[in-house]
Amino acid sequence: MSEIAAVVFDWAGTMIDFGCLAPVRALQDAFAAQGVPITEAQARRDMGRAKRDHLAALLSDRAVSAAWSKRFGKPPAPADVERLYAVLEPLMREQAAAYTTLIPGAAEAAAWLTRRDIKIGSGTGYTRAMMAAILPRAAAQGYAPSVVVCAGETPEGRPSPLPMWKALVELAAYPAWRCVKVDDAVVGIQEGRAAGAWAIGVAASGNGVGLGLQAWQALSDAERHTRSAAAEQDLLGAGADYVIATIADVTDVLVDIERRIAAGDRPGR
Repeated sequence: MSEIAAVVFDWAGTMIDFGCLAPVRALQDAFAAQGVPITEAQARRDMGRAKRDHLAALLSDRAVSAAWSKRFGKPPAPADVERLYAVLEPLMREQAAAYTTLIPGAAEAAAWLTRRDIKIGSGTGYTRAMMAAILPRAAAQGYAPSVVVCAGETPEGRPSPLPMWKALVELAAYPAWRCVKVDDAVVGIQEGRAAGAWAIGVAASGNGVGLGLQAWQALSDAERHTRSAAAEQDLLGAGADYVIATIADVTDVLVDIERRIAAGDRPGR
């Protein structure tokens, strides 16, 4: 019996969609449709939040707010978040459906956990509708977590611990220090830390680097190191106990967490 009760994975940038490309494309398209283009860096800044929260954060950005005010003659207001969300939701469904390929190693990690009787959950900043095309396609590739917690299904989203706690309740997995959160976004690591779980950051395949698999593979080793180093530091700064390149590296870390739990260690120490 493993010392780990459950592992809760993020989706885009962690288990699917190498580079976390789908939400960036959708966000940029949504703002462009309003005549207020945003950069990829701006779109990625608050990645991992529920999409309404993400839109609100973008509209509060000084540069985006100024561009919005210039375009519409007044600063962005809460009603503009809802207007943007109405545009974003179908774009997110479309883009999410286009980026459903598992990141190499994801199915193998899930199979490893299953063999050890470790429960598998997941959480996402996507709504249930945005996940509709992803879930069956991920299952067909070998990844079907027992629990999927989506944006809007808890009173608050990331970085609060509520989505993680909901996943653990549905998995009947406790105490939190026997559970692990794996995420490529800073807010996801903060969620896991706030929940009292171990937190593993994913640098190379995630939002912090932001390159698709082919683009990542085309880089030299030196370029990969440079691009992933900043993402690694951001994840460690958010409280990650470990940072890995991609999900293909997770099992070695989980074995170390098992060892540390058995030795009496707890997350964050």
